[in-house]
Amino acid sequence: MAKNICVIGTGYVGLLTAVGLADFGNQIIGVDVDGNKINSLNEGKSVIYEPGIEEYLTKNISAGRLRFTIDLQSALEKSEVVFIAVGTPSLETGEADLHYLYEVIDSIADNIKEYKLIVIKSTVLVGTNRNIYNRIKAKTSTPFDIVSNPEFLREGKAVYDFFHPERVVIGYNSNNAKEIIEDIYKAFNRASVPFVWCNWETAELIKYASNAFLAIKIGFTNQIASLCEEVGADVRIVSKAMGMDGRIGSKFLHSGPGYGGSCFPKDTRALASVGKKKGVPITIVEAVIEANENQKKRVVKRLEKRLGDLKDKEIGILGLAFKAETDDIRESPAIDIVSSLFSLGARIQAHDPQAMSNFSVLFPAIKYMNSAYDVAKGCDALLILTEWNEYRSLDMVKIKEYMANPYIFDTRNIIAEDELKKYGFSYDFIGHLGSS
Repeated sequence: MAKNICVIGTGYVGLLTAVGLADFGNQIIGVDVDGNKINSLNEGKSVIYEPGIEEYLTKNISAGRLRFTIDLQSALEKSEVVFIAVGTPSLETGEADLHYLYEVIDSIADNIKEYKLIVIKSTVLVGTNRNIYNRIKAKTSTPFDIVSNPEFLREGKAVYDFFHPERVVIGYNSNNAKEIIEDIYKAFNRASVPFVWCNWETAELIKYASNAFLAIKIGFTNQIASLCEEVGADVRIVSKAMGMDGRIGSKFLHSGPGYGGSCFPKDTRALASVGKKKGVPITIVEAVIEANENQKKRVVKRLEKRLGDLKDKEIGILGLAFKAETDDIRESPAIDIVSSLFSLGARIQAHDPQAMSNFSVLFPAIKYMNSAYDVAKGCDALLILTEWNEYRSLDMVKIKEYMANPYIFDTRNIIAEDELKKYGFSYDFIGHLGSS
């Protein structure tokens, strides 16, 4: 049976949740405090770049199942179920900043007049759902339930992931909550998607543990890549062979300039912080956080080794988003690398198919170019930081022609070494030897 649902927060998680639940046939009201964002969404214009999302957005708005508002109180009055997907950024301590979440919780507690199921999609510290329950209970006698339902969406593939989850994790506190959430997600039951039913704390920890483990795989691969460079091995072959082992698997074994995005950096820090606070330091996670910071520094050191003093050197950068198929620059490796290059006196021109607008807010001094070829013009080095497909098939003859010094540092290992050799580039990769 279709439900009236309110989704609070219209970022990556909130917007995907809103359009996905609307596509299941529910009546959805998306809520955000940003009026400009709300106006754009009601016009069918996505406020994020995510392949496929605008199609679902316009489809469900046209069908009358989806609308957006800044009026939280009105949305709550019209909804049986409330999904919360507000941001939980990192504090300086590494812990998640929950003040946006608690502002929403307090508004709900002050305004609910009949039973609500409150579903927490935001990534939160272990114990938060229980704190939320106690916080609301202290403010109102109106009945309610809390469900912890962490998301596992991959940016760039989030639409597919919403409709084809590998598992659905539900932390719950009552059979009534379980029945309602089962009804909302009945399409997943029909598709035989496995459900993990557990208490709140277990659901919260599943999210952190999953992201930390993936970050560990990336960090481990990058450290093996550094060793490969010293001993003459090739990380591409090492990681491919490792991935053939079913106990390890091939995903997240690609070397690069370091992980970034809205999840891995924040969630590893939060997990490490919780471990310390509880007297159970998770040293492997602490080590991967340090390794990830060092990986970005290694990229800059490699450029210095090739070019010497970087003062007044023209560095071209291809890719600013933390990964391909997104405009998200949150904790992108490019941020720290660009900061270091500027501090060393380099000049930078850059291109990214989707992320230049976001990046220019942080770095207005960069020259933002219309294409990779424009970036190459006059460059002393071309640095590839994001694995966009369009960078895999560049005309290397033209690139060399444009560059002042034909040197490419491909941190994503997406350019064929034979092609670089053929056209006389000097080059470096991460995890296998570059040109002499």
